[in-house]
Amino acid sequence: MVKNTEPPVLPLDEKSKNETIKDVSNYLRGTIAEGLVDTSTGALSDEDTQLTKFHGIYQQDDRDLRRERRKAKLEKAFSFMIRVRVPGGVATPKQWLEMDRIANTHANHTLKLTTRQAFQFHGIVKGVLKQSMIEINRSCLDTIAACGDVNRNVMCNPTPHVSEAHAATLKLSQDISDHLTPQTGAYHEIWLKGEDGFKEKITPDPEEIEPLYGKHYLPRKFKIVVAVPPSNDVDIFAHCLGFIAIIEGGKVVGYNVTVGGGMGMKHGDKSTYPVLAQVMGFCTPEQAVDVAEKVMLVQRDYGDRTNRAHARLKYTIDDRGLDWFRAEVEQRLGYKLGDERPYKFEGNGDRYGWVDGTDGNHHLTLFIQNGRVKDTEKFKLMTGLREIAKIHTGDFRLTANQNLTIGSITPEMRPKIEAVLKEYGINRTYEASGIRLHSMACVALPTCGLSLAESERYLPELVGEIEEILAENGLRDDAITIRMTGCPNGCARPYLAEIGFVGRSPGKYNLYLGAGFSGDRLNKLYKEKALAEDIPDILRPIIEAYAKSRTEGERFGDFVVRKNYVKPTEHGRDFHEGLGEV
Repeated sequence: MVKNTEPPVLPLDEKSKNETIKDVSNYLRGTIAEGLVDTSTGALSDEDTQLTKFHGIYQQDDRDLRRERRKAKLEKAFSFMIRVRVPGGVATPKQWLEMDRIANTHANHTLKLTTRQAFQFHGIVKGVLKQSMIEINRSCLDTIAACGDVNRNVMCNPTPHVSEAHAATLKLSQDISDHLTPQTGAYHEIWLKGEDGFKEKITPDPEEIEPLYGKHYLPRKFKIVVAVPPSNDVDIFAHCLGFIAIIEGGKVVGYNVTVGGGMGMKHGDKSTYPVLAQVMGFCTPEQAVDVAEKVMLVQRDYGDRTNRAHARLKYTIDDRGLDWFRAEVEQRLGYKLGDERPYKFEGNGDRYGWVDGTDGNHHLTLFIQNGRVKDTEKFKLMTGLREIAKIHTGDFRLTANQNLTIGSITPEMRPKIEAVLKEYGINRTYEASGIRLHSMACVALPTCGLSLAESERYLPELVGEIEEILAENGLRDDAITIRMTGCPNGCARPYLAEIGFVGRSPGKYNLYLGAGFSGDRLNKLYKEKALAEDIPDILRPIIEAYAKSRTEGERFGDFVVRKNYVKPTEHGRDFHEGLGEV
């Protein structure tokens, strides 16, 4: 491990505000502890709300209530979102039960499965924030580095049908996560000391350092994934660093290393754009953690700390070139990376239904619409999964598409689990249409402070309208990826959807078309500021043409490019050029 090698830094007055906050935070402590016991407000200070992100927490408020509370001269209805890291996406049944209990005890009675294989709680008020963190820790999970300018939750392809490969790639994701976790004592001091309050004085180590991150951590967030072809369900090209497993004889012999992907951009700012990662080389399984460290350290030292909109690794590589970046990584490694090995991705969706593993056990992937686990009057999804967790002896695997795999079901347990699935109607979740099974949305309103339009609450309704058009044209079961976000940050990876929507303002969306079905091509803007009520009519003639004149096996994204509805996006820099109907 590299020890305290952070390079000389620019004067703080030349850097972004977040850099100053980190500089004076005493390794992410700030005044969080004092703010938690301040009962005069349901919020934390502006500086501490930035620091709590490193602890896996976002301060939010219910935007549906803003106007009402403003009229009543009340402060916003503040609450907190907690994101729980699940490296590789695999949790035990006991952990699932604990997440369920915390959601119903301290949060809003729902559990969110995220696009990065993590759990999210929403609606936790400040008075129970620390207790929630304590109980998450007791489940042997944590939230540190789930957000913030650090390496975040490391994702892994669930690959239920390739058990040996899944074991190897899962271990790699967990090893990378452990190695790149911040070492600051702030997390334990603030959240886990003095469970009956802050009676114990926090006394930080005066000699404390962050051996990898240094005092200022990274310029921006850093995301790592591991994929197992032919499935690209983790959308490897959307992330800062990726490892594509190369399998020979059923075993992982190494990884193609991808670098420089990222989804976020800003409306109206053409200097910001999504970028697909590029393959940088090949490494052995034994080298992978070392490679992950060195890639992150190069970004730590060369990422832009003056402009956060330009601070992701994708821009570092775009500015300096892949050859420069590889040389810098190899210099720190002390050895050369190998040449890229052949691989092929066939899609970026999940494999639904029952699948037999190579070890004699079974795996079942369920469709969880937009990742929201909850009970309604007609559909007791949360209760059903809770009852399964009580008897299940295998694991729960969160997918990168917000779905759930009940993994490693023994032959003896399968009939019992099937009975629970049937009792609660969960056995039919994956019988939805092809487009609904390939849909994904971010949370957006009412809690996300960045959201410009609805997403999670609206996409199911819109998919229903599009389903009718598809059914009329004999396409009900055709897999078409459709994704929606309430803002351009891209949390649901909309720029890799064959049909993508990004919120512009309430009821208005930018409509993007033409991404590759396997997540290997960005889409392009087709219609700007489309009214929600007009979207079905905008898509109808395109879907009708697709049904009539597509070639055999042609995907929707490929069709709209071939027919010139949109120009292909060759690189993120071209994302805003050659638009369709605007």
